[in-house]
Amino acid sequence: MHPYDKMIAITDRSICETDFLTQIRKVVRMQPCALILRERDLGDEEYMTLAGEVQEICLRAQVPFFVHSRIAVATEIGCRNIHLPLPVLADLNGRPDGFACVSCSSHSMEDMQQAVSLGADRIILGTIFETACKKGLRGKGLSFVREISRACPVPVYAIGGIKLSNIQSVIEAGAAGGCMMSGFMQM
Repeated sequence: MHPYDKMIAITDRSICETDFLTQIRKVVRMQPCALILRERDLGDEEYMTLAGEVQEICLRAQVPFFVHSRIAVATEIGCRNIHLPLPVLADLNGRPDGFACVSCSSHSMEDMQQAVSLGADRIILGTIFETACKKGLRGKGLSFVREISRACPVPVYAIGGIKLSNIQSVIEAGAAGGCMMSGFMQM
């Protein structure tokens, strides 16, 4: 078992200490179970160009690649995995056609139930621990992970303050794994 094989890498090029694509190559060498290209500040054309480059890096490393939110971009570049915020999945009234895996953000039992009913294949559950990227937001803790994981019929991945030092406790609470941003973008 590899130390990162239960971790989903979430990108944020603004916190990288090196060239972003160089960092992505370094991250995929760690063999996370997936990579989600977040980069919400980019316009669609810039995001599409970057997504194509990152998808190619992930394909070579055999790391599943997810486009974040942009269904048209995913379709255009032939990416069959998408991560959607719950409001987007709800607006679609179900999973978009042509995707092998749809992950969805959830922050409550109701969110998780709605996401699953709309066809989500996995849940990204947050915020579990306090984190620098959501300053002032108190983490919901391991009991929240346990409650949602027990009730959820699809894999749950915890997000928010997840590190190698606490991933085992998240898994013991019932999650399939966790999502890490800073740890991957600054390694």
